[in-house]
Amino acid sequence: MFASLWDDVKREFSKGNTVTRLIIVNVSFFVLINLFKLFSRLGDPTGGLSLYNKVLDWFMISSDPIEVLTEPWTLFTSMFLHEGFWHILWNMLFLYWFGRIVGDLIGDRHILPMYLLGGLVGNIAFLASAALMGYSGSALGASGAVMAIVLASAVLAPDYMMYLLLIGPVKLKYIVAVLLFLDLIGIADDINTGGHFAHLGGAFMGWLFVLQLRSGTDLSQPVNKIVFAIRDFFRKIGGSLKGKPKGPHLAYRNKKKKKRWGSRKPHAVSDVDTDGNMSHQEELDAILDKIKKTGYESLTAEEKEFLFKASKK
Repeated sequence: MFASLWDDVKREFSKGNTVTRLIIVNVSFFVLINLFKLFSRLGDPTGGLSLYNKVLDWFMISSDPIEVLTEPWTLFTSMFLHEGFWHILWNMLFLYWFGRIVGDLIGDRHILPMYLLGGLVGNIAFLASAALMGYSGSALGASGAVMAIVLASAVLAPDYMMYLLLIGPVKLKYIVAVLLFLDLIGIADDINTGGHFAHLGGAFMGWLFVLQLRSGTDLSQPVNKIVFAIRDFFRKIGGSLKGKPKGPHLAYRNKKKKKRWGSRKPHAVSDVDTDGNMSHQEELDAILDKIKKTGYESLTAEEKEFLFKASKK
């Protein structure tokens, strides 16, 4: 059974989109940290969790900026870490619901950068609020990263209709407005203040991400460049350990092949086709404007198919 489960997870991770992969990573860490908690309790004669708490502190982000400077990885590891079941359940549900909308509208390649940047700005907001309001502690969870995606979905398609249990169809902009208001209430009531500031920081990043994208600046490009470099580095290490060094990409194997197969200049998304039709980017912008005005359901079957294919690029 466990072998079959593992095969299913590997298949979904390799073939799924970025939202699916982020969910798998978060759930995997959740399972591992709770199994470690179980074994720590069973292995401690006193029933304590001293070893578990030390390991958890190594991954959570502290409100002490000096400690963060000595453990800078916590700025990122904390956004993949959850302890409680309900905490990870709601974060992953929100990531799935709103992540699909963002991926369909602006492309899957923007999801991971938005998640990472949202989590990073959320953690910075947590540190700033701790310094300003004088509280101390540690934080963990993907809430700031997820809120970046949630807010981005509302900016991209504010009139998109979502169907809520016991309520019915509700426009996306109202759902997100309620979520932001709940964070403000949490700060006013001094309940999980640092967490709510992290939510708002992540939401701000989601808004800024879309704003910059519309102005022509794609914040995902430098992030993806770093992520791909790290991925390729570990792939090379893995290939060396297996005795199977990975060869260079075909396009760079020799100059002749590069010239032969790369002689045709790629079509820029902002160019206009020679027959006078709209370019890919112009058609995509027109569809996004239509969604903004009349909602996703107003799209024709052809427009939905075009949007689906565009999200895969």
